[in-house]
Amino acid sequence: MAKAPPPTAILKAYRLGLYLGEPALAGLLAWRAHRGKEDPRRLAERRGLPDRARPAGRLVWMHGASVGETLSLVGLIDGMIARGFSVLVTTGTRSAADLIGRRLPAGAVHQYVPLDAPRWVARFLDHWRPDLALAAESEIWPNTVTALHARAIPLLVVNARMSERSARGWARTPRTAEALLARIAICLAQTEEDADRFRRLGAPRISIPGNLKYDAPVPAADGSQLAHLRELIGDRPVWLAASTHPGEDAIAAQAHAALRARWPRLLTIVVPRHPHRGGEVAARAAEAGLRAVRRAQGNWPHDGVDLYVADTLGELGLFYRLSRIVYLGGSLVPHGGQNPIEPTRLRAAVLHGPHVHNFTQVYRALDAAGGAVPVADAGDLTASLDDLLADRPRIEAIARAGGVALRPFEGAVARTLAVLDPFIAQMTLTAMADS
Repeated sequence: MAKAPPPTAILKAYRLGLYLGEPALAGLLAWRAHRGKEDPRRLAERRGLPDRARPAGRLVWMHGASVGETLSLVGLIDGMIARGFSVLVTTGTRSAADLIGRRLPAGAVHQYVPLDAPRWVARFLDHWRPDLALAAESEIWPNTVTALHARAIPLLVVNARMSERSARGWARTPRTAEALLARIAICLAQTEEDADRFRRLGAPRISIPGNLKYDAPVPAADGSQLAHLRELIGDRPVWLAASTHPGEDAIAAQAHAALRARWPRLLTIVVPRHPHRGGEVAARAAEAGLRAVRRAQGNWPHDGVDLYVADTLGELGLFYRLSRIVYLGGSLVPHGGQNPIEPTRLRAAVLHGPHVHNFTQVYRALDAAGGAVPVADAGDLTASLDDLLADRPRIEAIARAGGVALRPFEGAVARTLAVLDPFIAQMTLTAMADS
């Protein structure tokens, strides 16, 4: 492993604080479990205590914080299993654990990632003893990074991204940023802009294989549920507001109310980004004079329903397949947007607001190709929906253009695996020398 600068005073204080703060962290986990944000049956994993044996042979640890990051790792999981590794996948959220748990192939296991307390990280590494570690996007936890480096376990940040805002934050403590980034074997950045931010902060080794999310499989859908919903909806005009954030639910309801005179049979489907907000979404619909029902309560979008609240986990793939018109949330409010790759690949016409800085590259490409429809505000969204509902050929044209716009960005999985291969070769040579 390359020599790195010594830990700074900030890193030492952080380590000591989390060492002494273990009781507070345990209390935080208990509180989160009470709120439904942690799985109470598996809280021990968050303290670095495993619930299963380590697989024999070489093991790669892959970590994705939540759903999007974890799904982006699927191609790498398959690639590493094909190269003779077992794979340990960790996540930090229940939704990601539920989703990836259903998709893991033979040769891969799931655990929750331990919080970044030194003793908990040490327990985790003592048990699993990974030969290689991959962290998705921006998961740079100081004690974990330091512990991996001390054990000579290469850590690669894959699909690495860093916003300009985050870069400015790290730049306020430049020696600390450099001390951490120097302990990372290589940062595999999504874009040249991301690479430049890592470079400015002192990351010594950077590659740009692209965004793994362009290669991620489209979300699955239950075939029987899809058939039943299609039968219920029939020939009703329908549009989907996906991954909405507070403020956008009211916008969706108001859009429906404004369109109702021209489209009396219109069905609006709202999938909130956080399903626990289902009651709030239904309340906003009622305030707009709409009849809303919630999927989490066992309801279906029958003829009398104006707005269907799909407040369940892991079913976006189902609803993307039900509507050819999809508004992507987090973009009419200053959140940063949601990933448009999945609905585009499922042949939907994607609409989005101006706040899409989390996915600048893909939205820029889609907009330039006519593969998405940017809207400025609630009124613009309503007008665009009205136009699309009346023009099916335009929906088809937008969907085709979107698919074409995505093609140049594909192949990041193969390029990332090509970067990993020298690390694998080195491990193989080391194992042969030690045998």
